[in-house]
Amino acid sequence: MPPDIKSLTREELEARFAAWKQPAYRIGQLLEWLYAHRVTGWDSMTNLPRPLREKLRETFSLQTLELVRKQGARDTTQKFLWRLSDHSLIESVLIPANPALYGDTSDRHTLCLSTQVGCAYGCKFCASGLDGWKRNLTPDEIVEQVLATERWHQQQSKAGSRESNPVARPSSLDHRLIDNIVVMGMGEPLANYDHLLSALRILNAPWGGGIGARKITISTSGLAPQIRRLAAEPLQFRLAISLHGATDEVRNKIMPVNRKYPLKELVAACEDYQGHKGRMITFEYILIAGVNDALEQARPLAALAKKLFAKVNLIPYNRVEGLPWERPDEAVCEDFLAALEKQKVVATLRREKGHDIDAACGQLRLKTERELRGTGG
Repeated sequence: MPPDIKSLTREELEARFAAWKQPAYRIGQLLEWLYAHRVTGWDSMTNLPRPLREKLRETFSLQTLELVRKQGARDTTQKFLWRLSDHSLIESVLIPANPALYGDTSDRHTLCLSTQVGCAYGCKFCASGLDGWKRNLTPDEIVEQVLATERWHQQQSKAGSRESNPVARPSSLDHRLIDNIVVMGMGEPLANYDHLLSALRILNAPWGGGIGARKITISTSGLAPQIRRLAAEPLQFRLAISLHGATDEVRNKIMPVNRKYPLKELVAACEDYQGHKGRMITFEYILIAGVNDALEQARPLAALAKKLFAKVNLIPYNRVEGLPWERPDEAVCEDFLAALEKQKVVATLRREKGHDIDAACGQLRLKTERELRGTGG
């Protein structure tokens, strides 16, 4: 299959159009169709000459994600299960009105993106890696999660408008639904570093997604060398560490990556990142009953957070069928938060969005794949 056009930068398209002796303004028209109007076929690009459309059709593919399932929570969190062109399944989660977990101001619509089919890092509590790692997503497959979610929203808006007012004009096609991106869906983002950064540059570019770099948060389970690479990137992406344990003892128990990159090495990489960026890091800390939720665990976590000027985002565990881990009682989570705040740590407790739709990474995909194989839930 030829490369998907949504994997190319504007500069790469300019070089191609110059070789084809096409006027430069055609590139702007093409990009508007792709990223403002989010079209799914070449024939929709009506102001491009037919010979150019045919040339584009012969040279590039224009793949879209197929929506297989969608679950919507009571709090309007939406989980999407997408089918890729090779029939692999991935997930994205749309979280409206997030209370400034990652951005400088209240996050109006945050989309959580996947970067791999499955995961090779084997965190013991996570559904994403239960069926192993299949492959990396390509840049266009990462970008397309944003565009496909916005297409879905546009369709919902049109349907709602017609129901309330059959003669109402549809809302503008170029409205941007997604204000913020968190890259912490299926897979280890920094294990797909080059494809991820290509996709994020497109989503950040004014001609692409137009999402500010400081509205994009990249999560990692602790790949220290890639954190150092990210520190040298010119764009001001935010960094979140999927920490889940503030000691090597706890992390070794639930996160195999810690044996390769123990806390000392991870902290040094984070210090390098902060030295370059000067931005606050977020620690993602999933509270798992009997594993890392004891109050004595708050002290080393607070020490790490203060050392790195990090914010702590506490997340009660989403139970995964087939895994033994449990979600702590609400009072335990509140006490843990209070212990951090007592030590002057900036911390939030996620009053869970999406708990009733299996919102933890990989759960909907795993359930669906098992159903398709005829093995049940």
